[in-house]
Amino acid sequence: MFEKILIANRGEIALRILRACKDLGIQTVAVHSTADADAMHVRLADESVCIGPPPAKDSYLNIPALLAACEITGADAVHPGYGFLSENARFAEILEEHGLHFIGPKPAHIRLMGDKIEAKRTARRLGIPCVPGSEGALGSDDEAKAIARDIGYPVLVKAAAGGGGRGMKVARSEADLRIALATARAESKAAFGDDSLYMEKYLEQPRHIEFQVLGDGEGHAIHLGERDCSLQRRHQKIWEESPSPALNADARGRIGDVVAKAMQDLGYLGVGTIEFLYEDGQFYFIEMNTRIQVEHPVTEMITDIDLILEQIRVANGSGLTIRQEDVTYHGHAIECRINAENPVSFRPSPGKIRHYHPPGGMGVRIDSAAYRGYVIPPYYDSLIGKLIVHGKTRAECLMRLRRAIDEFVVDGVETTLPLFRALVRDKDILDGSYHIHWLEQFLARGGGVDG
Repeated sequence: MFEKILIANRGEIALRILRACKDLGIQTVAVHSTADADAMHVRLADESVCIGPPPAKDSYLNIPALLAACEITGADAVHPGYGFLSENARFAEILEEHGLHFIGPKPAHIRLMGDKIEAKRTARRLGIPCVPGSEGALGSDDEAKAIARDIGYPVLVKAAAGGGGRGMKVARSEADLRIALATARAESKAAFGDDSLYMEKYLEQPRHIEFQVLGDGEGHAIHLGERDCSLQRRHQKIWEESPSPALNADARGRIGDVVAKAMQDLGYLGVGTIEFLYEDGQFYFIEMNTRIQVEHPVTEMITDIDLILEQIRVANGSGLTIRQEDVTYHGHAIECRINAENPVSFRPSPGKIRHYHPPGGMGVRIDSAAYRGYVIPPYYDSLIGKLIVHGKTRAECLMRLRRAIDEFVVDGVETTLPLFRALVRDKDILDGSYHIHWLEQFLARGGGVDG
């Protein structure tokens, strides 16, 4: 097993990785910018190294600084968490070139799935159903118009190198398409340095369903069920649950077998997530994330499988300790992402937390690096923490979630807690009747959120 892991991240995921390392008896190295000198993962790690000033490009994205931290501390492996360098194939290659282990997929798979066009081609080859659309990058506006006429409006134009909703535009007519193409190219170029676009059929009211996968890189892979991530704002997930209210056991098993076999055929190493749009009983592949997800605790709560531990073990070459037939699901779990943001406009609200009281009780888990007196810096993601609740049934889970949200106190900054207080009392949410556009519509009509 690895002797010392450098955690190339910050916030709650850095703390989550640190705890998993301690459970395995592995020494930890925390890296931090000057803005994160008082962060909880820095306080709890065996060693810490400052890697630069606050801007991420000068610290958490600074590969030479991370390599120097590994050399100084003698770390033999690096866990990238999510975000930052977690899906940077070149970073994984550089670590290998320096004799260090990257706790994540093979660089070739990161690169493959990071290109949305190649990812879609690969998904088709592996037997994963895809949304109808262009086979590759759009060569011209005329080609885009021809494809749109073939698959029918509305269509969705997307950045090939994109994510987080940037470079993504809906067109409901040929006139819309011309504007959507120009706007998406400009956004994609500015955000990713690449203006390549592709096109998909736009689904009106789909759900966003993702499947958790785990592979050993030697042709053995399993799936750990699905998460429903349909509650989103600006294409960013805020609420995830499992099992999905929209799926039955047959649908889960059918698509789960498809993704597990696909990962076996690919020789995938580590954890990953296959993401789908689901509408009218059909699954449509949209992308694969080659890293641990923010919402991974939802799967952990219903399977009792520690995904970070498994991620470390397979990266170490220990193979899978779990067979598909060993995976069982019990109860229901929901995760709410509590951000330091205005609950209506989602404007970031950095600042000092004056009072902090996380909820507790049966079935309640908090993944957070916040504490009273902690200053949320303005340079990074605004996540304060993740509230994860488990119950024997979805109804019990929702009751516990309501209690936990009402107990949760964060004072000194604005938070999205009022939004969740409204959501957990809404009839559509209680019925499990929502889709990826539901939250935008809820907020547009007021939604009862006290912002």
